[in-house]
Amino acid sequence: MNLIPPVYAQTDGGAADSMFGNIDSPYSPSLGDLCASGPTLFFSNIIKLLIVAAGLFAFINLIIAGYLYIASSGDPKQTVVAWQKIYLSLIGLVIMVISFTLAIIIGELLLDDPTAILSPTIYGPGTCD
Repeated sequence: MNLIPPVYAQTDGGAADSMFGNIDSPYSPSLGDLCASGPTLFFSNIIKLLIVAAGLFAFINLIIAGYLYIASSGDPKQTVVAWQKIYLSLIGLVIMVISFTLAIIIGELLLDDPTAILSPTIYGPGTCD
């Protein structure tokens, strides 16, 4: 008497497959929305550039603060300055992550598209849609 049925890695395409549907690959070889042009593409690229620059600045500032902490050699004033830089760098990184998360949540709840705020679509003359 076997109480647990055997589980196989592959199925024959029966009812179990239709219950969960197909899982598509998240990889998309496209280079983005080729229809976006003008101000939409410009502002989208500016936002991406500012986010990357802010992340790099916070990361470099964190490395410099770590070096200042190591170089303080136990001096209380320099140690406090180094820890302040470390805290501010980490707070900046956390704020960036929270802003992305809030933009995705608000876009999903209000607009049914998580990328609506991060990658806006402006419709007008000459757009694809």
